[in-house]
Amino acid sequence: MTKRQQQQNLPPSQDGGYTIIESLVAMIVVSVLMIAIAPVMAFSVATRVQARRVELATQAAKTYIDALRTGTIKFGGSGFPTAAPANDLASAAPPAVGDTYCVNMNGGGCEPNSNKGFYVQGAWLNQNATAGNDPTSKGYQLLVRVYRADSFAGGVTLRPPKTATKQSVVGSGLGDKTIPVVEMSTEIPASGTPSYSSISDRLKKP
Repeated sequence: MTKRQQQQNLPPSQDGGYTIIESLVAMIVVSVLMIAIAPVMAFSVATRVQARRVELATQAAKTYIDALRTGTIKFGGSGFPTAAPANDLASAAPPAVGDTYCVNMNGGGCEPNSNKGFYVQGAWLNQNATAGNDPTSKGYQLLVRVYRADSFAGGVTLRPPKTATKQSVVGSGLGDKTIPVVEMSTEIPASGTPSYSSISDRLKKP
C-alpha cells in the first residue's frame, strides 16, 4: 500500500469543535433561560419562607392560648390580653410592644432580626366584665394576633387589621410586616371548674 493510500484511510481529524460564534449563541440562550426562570425561583423561595413563618406564628398563637388557659399568664401580668372595645372584638387597636407577649421558637428574645420571634397580642371581650377587672372568673372571648418580630422595628407603623387585607402565603412575597401574620379567636373558659354556661351567657344577644 502506497503512502498516499495510507493517508486516505486515516480517520477524520479530532480537532473539530465549537466555534466562537456557536459558543456565544449558546451563552445567550442560557442567559435568556436564566432570566426567564429567575422570577419563578424567587417567588418559590419567598412563598416557602412566608409559609414557614405562618406555620411558626400559628404555633406561637397556640402557645399563648395554652398559657392563658392554664393560668401561666395571669391577669395583671405581662402579656395578659387587654380589654377590647365593647361589642366589637375585631376592632381592637394595634398593640404597642408593652401590650404583647413574646414567643420565640429559639428560646431567646424577640429581636427585630429574629426569624422565629413573634409578638402576640391578645384582646378579651365579655359583656359581663368591665375593663380593669379580672375577666378570668367569668371567662371571655379572646382575639389573638401574631406579629413578626420586625413589625416593631423603627420606622414601621402597624395598620389597623380591620381595614387591612389579610396575610396570604400565595402572592405575598416575604409578607407584610405592618399587619399580623396570623389572626384567630377562641373562648377562654372561666377559671377553676370550666363552666360552659358562662360561654352560653356570653354568646346570648344583649
